[in-house]
Amino acid sequence: MTQSGQATVVWADEFRGPAGSPPDPRVWRHETGAGGWGDEQLQRYTASTRNAHLTGDGRLAITAHREPDGDVTSARLTTLGRLTVRRGRVEARIRQPRGAGTWSAFWMLGDDLEDVGWPACGEIDVMEHVGAEPRTVHGTVHGPGYAGIGGGAGGSYDAGVPLADGFRTYAVTWADDAIVWDLDGVEYHRVTPDDVPGPWPFRRGFHLLLNLAVGGRWPGNDASGLVLPATMLVDRVRVLDVGAGGDVALRP
Repeated sequence: MTQSGQATVVWADEFRGPAGSPPDPRVWRHETGAGGWGDEQLQRYTASTRNAHLTGDGRLAITAHREPDGDVTSARLTTLGRLTVRRGRVEARIRQPRGAGTWSAFWMLGDDLEDVGWPACGEIDVMEHVGAEPRTVHGTVHGPGYAGIGGGAGGSYDAGVPLADGFRTYAVTWADDAIVWDLDGVEYHRVTPDDVPGPWPFRRGFHLLLNLAVGGRWPGNDASGLVLPATMLVDRVRVLDVGAGGDVALRP
C-alpha cells in the first residue's frame, strides 16, 4: 500500500509490460462478441492484442479498428471473478478517443450480475464519453426502476476543452449511502439513496470494466462519419481507501 494525500492506494494497475502484450490476465479478462450490446452498438469485441495491448511505456491502449471486410472491432475488459471493489475512491487516468461515434467508458457492475441480472446488480458509470460531445464527461448510476440511456441517475461536466487533448483523472468516491463524481478533483455530481426512484444496490462488491464502443443509441452520437482507428489510452487505474465509512475490499 502507498499513500496518496490522505488516501491509501490499496490496488493499482499502471499497465507496465512489454509493448504489444495483453493487460494482466490475473486481473483483466475479455468479454467478446457482437450483437449490439443492448443498444445497437456497431463493434465486435475481441480478445486480440490488436484491440487491447500495453504500449510499453506504462499505458493500456484500447483501439477500435475497421477491418478490411468492414467489420468494426474493439475491446471490453472486465475484472469479474478476479478483482472486487467495495467502497472507496475508484479512479482512472485516461485520454479519450476522438471522433463522433466513439463511446468510451470506465464503469462498474455488481458482482451478482450473473445471478440477478442487469439492472438489479447495479451499475456505476465512473466515466462515459461520447465523441459527439468532445468536452463532456458523464457519470451515472443505474438500478431497478432507473436504468438505460436517459433513465439512470446521472450528471455531466463540461471540461471546456476536448477530453481527447490530454490525460484526465475520472473518479468516484463511493460510500454505502453516497456516490460522488469528480474530474481532476472537481466534483460535478453526487447521488444518495434519496435521489433514485428504486432500490439502492450499491452496498456490496462490484467489478471494474473498461471498454470502447462505436455507435449505439446515445442521442446525437452518429458514427457514420467516424474514421478509425480510434484509441482510448489508459495511464492507470487505482482504488484508494479514503476512510469514507469503512474499507475497500478487493480480491484477485
